[in-house]
Amino acid sequence: MQLQDILFSQGFGTRRVCAGLVQQGRVEVSLDGQPFDKCIDSSAEYDPEGLRLLLQGQEWPWCEKAYILLHKPPGTECSQKPSAYPSVYTLLPAPLRQRPTKNAIQGVQAVGRLDQDTTGLLLLSDDGQFIHRMTSPKKHVPKVYEVTTKHPVDARQISKLLKGVVLDDDPTAVKAAGAELIGSHQLKLTLLEGKYHQVKRMLAAVGNRVEQLHRSQIGALELPESLKPGEWMWLGKEHLRDLGFQG
Repeated sequence: MQLQDILFSQGFGTRRVCAGLVQQGRVEVSLDGQPFDKCIDSSAEYDPEGLRLLLQGQEWPWCEKAYILLHKPPGTECSQKPSAYPSVYTLLPAPLRQRPTKNAIQGVQAVGRLDQDTTGLLLLSDDGQFIHRMTSPKKHVPKVYEVTTKHPVDARQISKLLKGVVLDDDPTAVKAAGAELIGSHQLKLTLLEGKYHQVKRMLAAVGNRVEQLHRSQIGALELPESLKPGEWMWLGKEHLRDLGFQG
């Protein structure tokens, strides 16, 4: 695969722009952990598997598909065209936003959405199969939320959340897969689906109100404590296994 095509596939611009980056000596490559070496031939052939790129001092692993974990901060929207708050996509570097999909520039997409005031674990990818696997209600991927409530949480509310509550737009009761009290005004709630404002509406249905909401886990993948709000990281094969996704 030509180097200019490799760069294009990773979102570094059009093929002409990528060829220019190489010819200007701004690209270094490393294969299988070897030292980085500058290449000025945009048509040079490389096996992309195991290839690492160095552009303007930043390393980039070649990825056929991108899998990203972002620690979503409050006051951000999971939309590329936000209405009132900054977009979470502005927290990502340009190549992730410009990755081509079937020759259309689409970049990574949020895997489901969190409300603007909700914080925590947000997945992004350009793999349609992965996005469907993580968001389909038929797949029952557990998502864990840490909820701070306005009023004290009691055993009656916990029982109702586990047995199921009826939301105003759906006659079918929805229930939590898990509800653990971790403080007088705090609980850990596990859901297997993702309806609109589901946590907030479920707590309202049992006579309480959500004051803060934080997603800490999807599947067996936990949000790393070391990842600060607004920071992101690549997901590797071991992370995808924690999510129950084999590719």
